[in-house]
Amino acid sequence: MSHVRVMLDYFHPWPNSAGLYVARERGWYREAGLDVELAVQDPGRGDTLEYLARGEVDLGLFPPNRLLARRAAHAQPLLAVAAVNHRALEAVQTARSTGITRPRDLAGRRLAYNPTPRGRAMVRHLVATDGGDPDAVITVDSGYRELTVDDIAAGEADATFGNYWSWDALRGDLPEEHRLTWPVDEIGAPRYHSYLLGTSEAFADTEPGLIRAFLSATARGYAAAAAEQDRAQALLERVIPYFSRPLIARSLALVAPTWTGADARWGVIDETRMGPYADWLARHGAIAHARDWASSYTNELLETTAPAVST
Repeated sequence: MSHVRVMLDYFHPWPNSAGLYVARERGWYREAGLDVELAVQDPGRGDTLEYLARGEVDLGLFPPNRLLARRAAHAQPLLAVAAVNHRALEAVQTARSTGITRPRDLAGRRLAYNPTPRGRAMVRHLVATDGGDPDAVITVDSGYRELTVDDIAAGEADATFGNYWSWDALRGDLPEEHRLTWPVDEIGAPRYHSYLLGTSEAFADTEPGLIRAFLSATARGYAAAAAEQDRAQALLERVIPYFSRPLIARSLALVAPTWTGADARWGVIDETRMGPYADWLARHGAIAHARDWASSYTNELLETTAPAVST
């Protein structure tokens, strides 16, 4: 039995990780000879990619822009081996009481987000695409904190960018009819995978069989989590018991359709998302260049057919 340590995509598990938990709970990793440990990052020691680069985890979930930035800087030989999400999960959110009705209305208003180079570029792009003045947006640096719509209603900011429409944007007590949530891929953002699953090039070179077995079992897990959401929800409630059942159920229902692409296969990394997105990041100064995007991932370790759902 090979021990495999996998780092999740957030500070705590959430429904986007359901396929991993389902594959483990149903024994599919064990059948493949894998003892899978699911871990979360300590932000004081870096993100998932930092853990991968140090060899402290074997596989992990991460946003593509972080992978592309590291490869462009020739800093870390890391490689994506599967796509988890085939849509952007980020959103712009506000409360109707602010009077903001579309992205261009953010000009002159306080927008809370983590102002990384990529975050700033995305905010400017979304406002400008809608005909607004990106220079007039007032940045509220919220760091890693995810403000809820209740914080907006309380006056902490006028809107937020970066909350996931399938998770953070669902939280808060403000009634649904008083909220406005715009997924960024519906208001002009470039197409991209929100999360990829990857490893180090060294691990991919030395353990291709292990990675294939892991990805095969994981694909089964995500297929089962999407098809049998009540069962997946019950499992998630055990690993994130501090979130309400309705929140977990709604999040799972929203995020599950993002796990497969047009061909209904989990995991396939789309070159029409990776290439143009890398170019967009480079043009907006979020990564040094886009020359290495094609070598940042591989689909060669995935199965060629979609897995059947089985118990």
